[in-house]
Amino acid sequence: MGQRMNGRSAVASLGAIVLVFEMLVVFLAALVIWGLAPAPFGDGGIPSWVALAGGGVFLVLMVVTMRLLPRSSAIILGWVLQGLLVLAGFLNPALFVVGALFGGMWWYCMVTGARLDRQSAEARAAEAAEAADRPSADDTPADDAPGDDAPGRPAD
Repeated sequence: MGQRMNGRSAVASLGAIVLVFEMLVVFLAALVIWGLAPAPFGDGGIPSWVALAGGGVFLVLMVVTMRLLPRSSAIILGWVLQGLLVLAGFLNPALFVVGALFGGMWWYCMVTGARLDRQSAEARAAEAAEAADRPSADDTPADDAPGDDAPGRPAD
């Protein structure tokens, strides 16, 4: 318990999981907004290329955030991305709900990941302290070792 299998912290692992699923949703949402965009020179809305370009930029920012986790700057960038996803609800109202759900998952993963990392660090520290207190085989003097007498030699 407490060992990190791949060397990444729990915050980084859980954050990356949320961002991967969020990337899929953002990609599909960009396609929906692109498909619902009015025809060129139509009335209102945004041009269709803006939906695709904005979705692409959002996806790149998510990949950058995943690479930077668990740094505090990446966690802040993750919060900014969650806020932007909620604001994307003005383009498609369903994204208000999607953004709130992913924001909640991001919050839960950051809180739980930090707790797991803290517990893991405490367990490693306790394990290191226990190993330091335990005598090793090299600590026993050679004179006191049992069976030290050579065969055929009488003991003194």
